[in-house]
Amino acid sequence: MDFNLTDDHLMVQETARRYAERFLSRIVENDRAGTYDPSLYRELAESGLLGVAMPKKYGGLGLDYISLAIACEEMERVDTSLRVTFSVHAGLCGTGLMQWGTPEQKEKFLAPLASGEKLGGFALTEPNAGSDAAAIESTAVREGDYYILNGEKMWISLADVADTFIFFAYTDKSKGHNGITAFIIERDRPGFQSHPIHGKLGVRAGDTGSIVLQNYRAHVSERLGEEGEGFKIAMSCIDGGRYTVAAGSVGLIRAAKEASIRYAHERRTFGKEIGQHQLVQRMIAHMVAGEETSRLLTYRAGWLKNQGKRSTRETALAKWVATNAAFEAASDAIQIHGAYGYSDEYPVERFLRNAKGAVIYEGTREIQELMQGEYALGYRQDKPLRCPPVPWPFPDDKEA
Repeated sequence: MDFNLTDDHLMVQETARRYAERFLSRIVENDRAGTYDPSLYRELAESGLLGVAMPKKYGGLGLDYISLAIACEEMERVDTSLRVTFSVHAGLCGTGLMQWGTPEQKEKFLAPLASGEKLGGFALTEPNAGSDAAAIESTAVREGDYYILNGEKMWISLADVADTFIFFAYTDKSKGHNGITAFIIERDRPGFQSHPIHGKLGVRAGDTGSIVLQNYRAHVSERLGEEGEGFKIAMSCIDGGRYTVAAGSVGLIRAAKEASIRYAHERRTFGKEIGQHQLVQRMIAHMVAGEETSRLLTYRAGWLKNQGKRSTRETALAKWVATNAAFEAASDAIQIHGAYGYSDEYPVERFLRNAKGAVIYEGTREIQELMQGEYALGYRQDKPLRCPPVPWPFPDDKEA
């Protein structure tokens, strides 16, 4: 068991940190205005990080899943919106195409994502379907070599800016969740519309919206997996997404801890730094424990991913623990800052607003908690998938 980061890991860490910190002032302005800055994505693409854990064969860096976690941590340390852009592209869409795509699909759709030429998205949630993914109402009707897609997706990150999405729809409603099929859709096609969502509590500097398909024609070659595999594909993609959310939450805990330590040294009460008060020390100690615990759980899930082993339980555990710890750390950071923490003069109020989203999206904390109980009791067991998780080093790179 080796806890040392490799030279590649350290390179990713430094690159992601420099990229994220460069945009801090713009992020604060965008958060206040509730606007998304597309130039951040373009500069992220230029950094090469968008394809950090994608095969070299398709233009990625070909690095491992720990590298992906490290990049997410560094980005969310600055702001959640940076990590959301990155993890939806790489964690949800990218890993889904890597795992389930045919060689032709990977050449056509994954390569532009790995190189940063295009941005990837993921479209599962609907107005009446969140935790209950089988409740989606979108439909796909086959007509010859095409599927006609209709439906509305809600709370979709990058809805207004991503180029390529994995989209889920029923091809046979009578089969329940076994009748859901996945498709690769593109923005620049007839029948695609997107609309922004404003007034969010957090991640205000990120893009969130709805997607509406009206008689969108997807060729059979744009179906991801077989008919009826959509639910399995969605859940495996969410494994990748939850992994990046957990990793990002480690970064948010770090940010809350660092801000609290700075303020605890600066602020004086009763003749001494507030850091010398034991209750302040207690809150910071909890941040330290939350950061270290969450990182270890995330890296464990990443290690399993590197082995090509299914990590649904471990990833869900990391996501549950890390997001809860991040929300607690952000809340305590405001407490340490006192009245100033309630103002956007300091970043901790932004951390709390952003942290609240992570205990909801990609599986609420309640869903993650129930999953752990079901696994422990033997009620939940993971079955082998037709397309298992992709190990690292990536087989496509070995073949190349």
